[in-house]
Amino acid sequence: MRNRMRWFVGLFLLVACLPAEAFAQDGALTPALVEKIRGGFQMDAHARAMRNALTATGIKDIAENREILADLNTTFSHKIKTKGISNQKESGRCWMFAGCNMTKQILLNKLNLDEFEFSQIYLQFWDKLEKANKFLECMIAFRDRDLMDRDVVFLLQDPCPDGGYWESFGDLVAKYGMVPKEVMAETASSEDTAMMNRVLAIALRRQATDLRDIYRQTSSVAKMREAKEKMLAEIYRVLVLNLGEPPAEFTWRYKPKEKDKEDKEADEEKGEADSAKDKKSDDYKVEQKWSELRTFTPISFYKEFIALDLSQYVNIADDPIRPKGKHYEIDLTNSVQGGRNSNYANVDIQVLRDAAVKALLDNKAVCFDADVSPDQDRARGIMARDLYDYESVYGIKLGLSKVDRLLFRDSTVNHGMTFIGVDLRDGKPVKWLVENSWGSDRGHSGLWTMYDDWFADNVYKVMVHRDYVPAEVLKILEQPAIKLPVWDPMW
Repeated sequence: MRNRMRWFVGLFLLVACLPAEAFAQDGALTPALVEKIRGGFQMDAHARAMRNALTATGIKDIAENREILADLNTTFSHKIKTKGISNQKESGRCWMFAGCNMTKQILLNKLNLDEFEFSQIYLQFWDKLEKANKFLECMIAFRDRDLMDRDVVFLLQDPCPDGGYWESFGDLVAKYGMVPKEVMAETASSEDTAMMNRVLAIALRRQATDLRDIYRQTSSVAKMREAKEKMLAEIYRVLVLNLGEPPAEFTWRYKPKEKDKEDKEADEEKGEADSAKDKKSDDYKVEQKWSELRTFTPISFYKEFIALDLSQYVNIADDPIRPKGKHYEIDLTNSVQGGRNSNYANVDIQVLRDAAVKALLDNKAVCFDADVSPDQDRARGIMARDLYDYESVYGIKLGLSKVDRLLFRDSTVNHGMTFIGVDLRDGKPVKWLVENSWGSDRGHSGLWTMYDDWFADNVYKVMVHRDYVPAEVLKILEQPAIKLPVWDPMW
């Protein structure tokens, strides 16, 4: 052992004494190249000032464009009447919150409520169970594929994720309905999903190995599906323990908001006129403050108070890396087995603008998907092109086109939100009012001002009712969809 150690030490010393060129290969970072780079760097006045600033202050604070901040105003030519800011907290349910925020506005106005919020955890429960079923069905369908197959690898990396798409929101609501938040409230696991997702992932991966073993032993898909039922019962148990059990039916009543001053004055005048006609006193008159307590199922609740056919909403997108006028579908993006994958008509960005404006002017909120990584100030609630000038700070070129940002993975469609207002000048949008799901302590009390140049750079998809979409765009969606892999940049 001692002689072997001496041999290793001797070899190390010999290698250490060899010239660096002995290890040089084409393209290697050689000492000569390092010295050339070092010699070319000049600590000039700008570099010194930036180094001093960056070592003491956050990069964004230094790079932020103060002119944009100074010009900010929160006035919009049209704003939808809605209220309340939701908070997805440490979960990836933005798509679900955006859908709930869009439909919330309908119920608020229909029932004249001062506040209302749907239970996102209710849909979260069913989304998780549906995703577990879909994952296991994929394992059955891919039973003969190699474990290094790219689809299989993608599914195994995150068997039951939080993320989702508009189409899945529509499929879940159609199948399971919706409930008020007070009927099924958030839990620690719904608001911070990391550990619950970890347990689900381990369980589903174990179940995937079991399914493969069953197939190797029996060559029977029927036996695999029989085993899958017991597996889903295990997943249901995990979900109930973390999220609670979703209600099959519930009782609910609501309290309409108090009338504003003008409505009260009108009622008082009407009351005085009625008193003059009817002199009988009514000392025991009681003002109705709450609606009648009623029993609903989640489906009946949705049908009575929302009644939107979400299948009539279409997804139009600005996919800059592919030909326009085509229908695309991203494989394996459905939550519900047999449900819809994310699919879109690829059109010019102006079509997205026009459709969103038409819906907003008709007092309809609009869901959209974007990349929220660049050029947004979370503290002030601003989204604007060149909000941060990193090029001036570092003295290097950083800009990429929208096409290259997608192709080279600098950009991704990573967040869903809701448009609730727009500021038009000469009929064209200058800025957009955005309802986010990051709580009221971020942004401008939970709202964001998105400038139209940011829309052009970072908005990829808009989901609106087909009534607001041109007929020629609807025809695109009638084309057979060109299927894209789940690892596509537009995923």
